[in-house]
Amino acid sequence: MKRRDFLKKAGLGAAAVAATAVAAPAVLAQKNYRWKMVTTWPPKLPVLQEGCERLARRIDEMTGGQIKIQVFAAGELVPAFESFQAVSDGTVEVGSGASYYWAGKEPATQWFAAVPFGMNAQGMSAWFHGGDGEGLKLWEETYAPFNLVPRPGGSTGVQMGGWFNKKIDTIDDYKGLKMRIPGLGGKVVAKAGGTVVLTPGGEIFTNLERGVIDATEWVGPYHDLRMGFYQAAKYYYYPGWHEPGTYLEYFFNKKAYDSLTTELKHIVDVACMENEHWVLTEFDANNGASLQTLINKHKVQLVRFPDAVLDALRKMAEEVREEEAAKTPMAKKVNESFKKFQKIVGTWASVSEQAYYNTIQPKYPLKG
Repeated sequence: MKRRDFLKKAGLGAAAVAATAVAAPAVLAQKNYRWKMVTTWPPKLPVLQEGCERLARRIDEMTGGQIKIQVFAAGELVPAFESFQAVSDGTVEVGSGASYYWAGKEPATQWFAAVPFGMNAQGMSAWFHGGDGEGLKLWEETYAPFNLVPRPGGSTGVQMGGWFNKKIDTIDDYKGLKMRIPGLGGKVVAKAGGTVVLTPGGEIFTNLERGVIDATEWVGPYHDLRMGFYQAAKYYYYPGWHEPGTYLEYFFNKKAYDSLTTELKHIVDVACMENEHWVLTEFDANNGASLQTLINKHKVQLVRFPDAVLDALRKMAEEVREEEAAKTPMAKKVNESFKKFQKIVGTWASVSEQAYYNTIQPKYPLKG
């Protein structure tokens, strides 16, 4: 090799080494994250478990593979109702469920999922994100003692009232009724004389079929059809007074979340918000056709709760809410915020959304 060629190649090599040395810190600084998510949902359940898988994919795509999340359905890694503790302890980094499942940890958690005769999806979303986002700030404050960072996970919209094997003609028909119903709604049923049974989603059908419970609420037609409840219960009641705008959740271990760069935190938050929007649209897009299938194909008896029953339940719900709010300072604080905001959005809704459904939207038959 000629001396000139050697020096030329040596110079290029030295430049490459120098460039590598300069670039190395940037390469080393890009940390990859391999997280696990546990949920309260049955495997392959549309929208709910599916949504968690979708969120994991979106975060993977948006971070260019820097954050990868492996998702486990209820029972695959931990039991459904142990997911909160698993994320709090740092056993896993992410969880998903509905916050009223954690009422035993702190009563205030229930307000972030569903309040009987409370706000619908629009109202809840506005409480979390509108203005200064007071609802989400309170949610974060509620979860902080448990080393968790919550993010809204989308709404189911107004739910159905549930599946029953006996008619509910008067409020007294709740006496002795064994019903699967969580959160504040469950406490209202208990006040009415019922026995509340809380079981994971994957166990509901078996319990209903075997008579362990007399009734259950779940979500709405899209999921109720898939769960096959029409095979185990006679009457399908509406409206879902107990969950008028149920919100789901994603919750992150605080240490894991705080280990992210500001940029990655923003990406995770944006991915959660995108999924939040997707969840409600999926329910709205699929509930109507599923309801028609239940009524027309499976001959389900769709029944509206009598006004007298709803009036009695509303009164009991107000009592329950105040009783639960009195249990802890945090619950009192959240309840006051919720009531104030519901009045604000309710005033507008009475001349907008309510007027739309009462006077603008065409009237569609439930059958056919």
